[in-house]
Amino acid sequence: MATYNQSWARSCMCGEVSKESVNKNISLLGWVQRVRNIGGIIFLWLRDRSGMVQVVFNQENLSEDIYAMAESLRSEYVIGVRGEVALRDESAINPEMETGEIEVNVSELVIFNAAQTPPIYIEDDAKDNEAVRLKYRYLDLRKPSVQKTLFMRAKIISAIRNYMDSQGFIEVETPILTKSTPEGARDFLVPSRIHPGECYALPQSPQIYKQLLMVGGFDRYYQIAKCFRDEDSRADRQPEFTQLDMEMSFVEPRDVQTVIEGAFNSIFTKVLGTPLSLPLPRITWKEALERYGSDKPDTRFEMYIQDVSDTVKECGFSVFESAVSAGNMVCGITAKGQADNLSRKQIDALTDYAKTYHVKGLAWYAINSDGTIRSSFAKFMSDESLNRLISDMDCKSGDIMFFIADKRITALTAMGQLRLKLGKDLDLIDTTRNDLFWVTEFPLFEYSEEDQRYVAAHHPFTMPMDEDFDLIDTNPHIMRAKSYDLVMNGIEMGSGSVRIHSSDIQERMFNMLGFTKEEAWKRFGFLLEAFKYGTPPHGGFAFGIDRLIMALSGKESLRDVIAFPKAQNASCPMMATPSSVPEEQLKQLHIKFELD
Repeated sequence: MATYNQSWARSCMCGEVSKESVNKNISLLGWVQRVRNIGGIIFLWLRDRSGMVQVVFNQENLSEDIYAMAESLRSEYVIGVRGEVALRDESAINPEMETGEIEVNVSELVIFNAAQTPPIYIEDDAKDNEAVRLKYRYLDLRKPSVQKTLFMRAKIISAIRNYMDSQGFIEVETPILTKSTPEGARDFLVPSRIHPGECYALPQSPQIYKQLLMVGGFDRYYQIAKCFRDEDSRADRQPEFTQLDMEMSFVEPRDVQTVIEGAFNSIFTKVLGTPLSLPLPRITWKEALERYGSDKPDTRFEMYIQDVSDTVKECGFSVFESAVSAGNMVCGITAKGQADNLSRKQIDALTDYAKTYHVKGLAWYAINSDGTIRSSFAKFMSDESLNRLISDMDCKSGDIMFFIADKRITALTAMGQLRLKLGKDLDLIDTTRNDLFWVTEFPLFEYSEEDQRYVAAHHPFTMPMDEDFDLIDTNPHIMRAKSYDLVMNGIEMGSGSVRIHSSDIQERMFNMLGFTKEEAWKRFGFLLEAFKYGTPPHGGFAFGIDRLIMALSGKESLRDVIAFPKAQNASCPMMATPSSVPEEQLKQLHIKFELD
């Protein structure tokens, strides 16, 4: 075992060795990937973050001590080698390795550290259990694919910063210890030792601070912000995450959207080498829901939803007729060319799937390619009504139609999820495309049946559309917000809005959300006060960097694009957190746990 000193400084990285290096003496440092001893000659793959290269120990050319050391090498030993670069024999060229045409004939070897047999395989195609990978994340980080993703992450963040700087934005860090506010996910709370019985909250976003920066006259702000939300974990959620947060003064939605489009174009150009076509398309929330059954639709395949309520209101099928007469809707989709690909068992499974989205059932009609008909409802309809429905849905030989009858939002949402499932199951999605577009004009309010009151659909600081403002006292449920989401491939990349910049309007919004004047001023008095001192109109946006990298790298979980992620239950198996703390620390914070 040896300690590192400058005499062993590397001359290049493992992945940088090429045919141009042939006959040169080089020095390499790294980890042993694998060893193959064929008796008198040892072949070893040496790995660092740049890649791998084959090094060769030939017993005939080495001292007994060096060759004995070489024989002791095992996977994940940390070593240094010196030697001469040579071309491999043509029969020994490895096309799977970027350095597969050359090898290094070793003359010197040093072992900096031995390694036990790792509990996971340091290989990209290893099928290790995720819990074990997270427990030994420092070993998982050695995998080339993981490192490649984190290098992509760094490159994306660098592209964002360079672009925002070029557009006149200033990066400002906002506090991590902040105030707990309502109307969002659960906060992570931090008890105060100095102020007994009181807590800070970790920020769900820098929302209020960035608005106050606009009050402060900074005009253009951005931040690569760490945010925290105490919510149930999913593949596309983490309790702590990173986002690009930005705010601008004197703007309307399109001004903010133009800046964000430029940031994404910079990312796509510098990281993927594929510039975007700008400006990006825009569709309203209403159009997205009616056409795709989602406010974040995957537009890489068609299969549009159609409202057939008028067509079936007097069709003879009581399920359709009763839905329409009750003021609900019947909507449908046509899966072109898929009738023969879906068995009755698969259709029944799709029915069960649709029911998980709170609809009563799924009606269907298939015209097999041989002309035979299969259907769950055709016998109840008149020929005239059925033919009109088939025509409206453009259903031809080989096609299958699906229908849902229910309340409007419920029916569209369930059909949207069915559409997406069919797209994935039937391999209809063009995964070579990246579809980016804006969804605009979201509802300003949603009604919470649980709380029996309106809640903010975006957040309580969002400005309504100018032409809808007078509806706040009479028809708040149809008010639209100056809000906008950026969607890519069925994933919400981020969201933003033009903000309220007047104390009077903000107080009116809080009142609409069920706050008394006293409650509003207790929670947000600092913001309402600030608005009285000359606040410019302003708006902004934030998008999740983790989610963007997940989409661009083709990963299926945020845990694959974060260096040290939390497990699905928001714990860290590697550091065993969250964990208990000594009683003395709890006393200092005036905390006592009462566990059920």
